[in-house]
Amino acid sequence: MAVALHSCGPQGTLSEIDPVHATALPKGIVWIDLLMPTPEEIAYVERATGLHVPGLAELSEIETSSRLRTENGMLYLNTPAVYRNDEARPVTTPVGFVLCAKQLITIRFEPLRAFESFGAELKTQHSVHPSSTGAFVGLLEAMVDRLADILEHVGAELDAVSHQVFHVEGKPDKTKPPAREENDLRETLRSLGRSGDLISRIRDSLMGIGRIVPYAAGRGIGWMPAEVKPELETLRLDVLSLNDYDAYLSAKVQFLLDATLGLINIEQNNIIKVLTVVSVVGVPPTLVASWYGMNFKHMPELDWVWGYPYAIALAVAVSVLPLIWFRKRGWF
Repeated sequence: MAVALHSCGPQGTLSEIDPVHATALPKGIVWIDLLMPTPEEIAYVERATGLHVPGLAELSEIETSSRLRTENGMLYLNTPAVYRNDEARPVTTPVGFVLCAKQLITIRFEPLRAFESFGAELKTQHSVHPSSTGAFVGLLEAMVDRLADILEHVGAELDAVSHQVFHVEGKPDKTKPPAREENDLRETLRSLGRSGDLISRIRDSLMGIGRIVPYAAGRGIGWMPAEVKPELETLRLDVLSLNDYDAYLSAKVQFLLDATLGLINIEQNNIIKVLTVVSVVGVPPTLVASWYGMNFKHMPELDWVWGYPYAIALAVAVSVLPLIWFRKRGWF
């Protein structure tokens, strides 16, 4: 069902409704979850609650005044949330909250794991404060916990990339072909790019939740239960700590990107160095060959018995001397 009606306690979730003919909500419902709702389902919720349900276009606006506003004592809030699409790529989707003293309405257009896990948690006795604000805070906590898990996973991936880039566990493998080494570095760049993209999307979601929490605490102070207010403060501190960790991971991604690009530049410089050595070593023998390839009538070496071996020895000598010089200079 696109409309899920939740109550706090062991009675769990009520999903079997008729949005066309139903007029009132069952008793004890504190959270109404709309997932890709149809116009009929939106009309049912608005008819049963008397509250306006914003649509996708309204929730997609990025102005602060559109994401956080109060109308007739009702809080209308929205934030981007991170999820993986069918191609397993991290993308964001808007999530809306309509909060008042009696009900919490959430509007989303993609399945989110935090919502499913929190819906299962509502079936546990005394796990969530039996109020719309309790459900609101519990849902935000589930979203923050989910973001924390993702950040921990990204942190572990970056640690693995760091070990790979800097060869912490052993010396670099000199037997690996340069092309293979370059491909590994390119894959490292792609991995860092994916991590950086995910971190930036999580930052957007954390910023949205970080704005929602103090706004809701300030505007709903007249009807929010006193037991929920400390949870809001704890949630605010959790978001701040995750923002700091997100910034740390973002800086680590940038550092690893710079290091990987530096290694790629070193590999390319090594290739240029080899080509330079080869070209310089090849120039003197070419010069010797060009000397003795000139068609002058009087050339003493033409009648010399040892002329040919002499030319070969001279070509070899002028080839070896640059190699010895490059070796002393430490070029190879």
